[in-house]
Amino acid sequence: MEDVKSSPLECGVAGRALPGFSESGDRHVFQPTREGALIAVVDGLGHGPEAAAAALEACAMLESNAGENVISLIKRCHVGLNGMRGVVVSLASFNFRDSLMTWIGVGNVHGLLLRLDTAMTGGDESLLLRPGVVGSHLPPLHASVLPVFAGDSLILATDGVQVTFDHSYVKSQPPRKAAENLLAQYAKGNDDALILIARYNGMSL
Repeated sequence: MEDVKSSPLECGVAGRALPGFSESGDRHVFQPTREGALIAVVDGLGHGPEAAAAALEACAMLESNAGENVISLIKRCHVGLNGMRGVVVSLASFNFRDSLMTWIGVGNVHGLLLRLDTAMTGGDESLLLRPGVVGSHLPPLHASVLPVFAGDSLILATDGVQVTFDHSYVKSQPPRKAAENLLAQYAKGNDDALILIARYNGMSL
């Protein structure tokens, strides 16, 4: 379990390995950048040491190059994971100055931008996931750019978590507490599992 802050973004993470394994193939990135922060959740295919090694390698590449655009980051990981077990990944790059988030997903790491005030900002936004495996076969890559508002929450969850969970946890609790509660209630139990919640608190005036 982890709680990280990079003003104006607060991030909480909860994860667990498949029972019987000491390492999880589900990993995350929270890396400050010059313009904001890079958030990512990476799921190594399968489970066990090889899945964990591939996920850790992808996370290291993302952290080291976090200032690049999200499409370049996916391509960098694709080349860097050649010969290893592939990964699926969803990532979001925040620009704090302009209150924008650019996100992209390859595979099945669920992504949702949960709006605090849907009446004012429009409805919640789901990440369009493109089928493929980073390190094996990439789909055509297209990123989406969305405005973010104070109180909005980004949720990224691997396929070890049921995605039909109660969103009220996210709106009513700090990110770390919400992630822990959702993992406890909605982890499937037959795979590694990880959920990340990043709340945008807005720029200070």
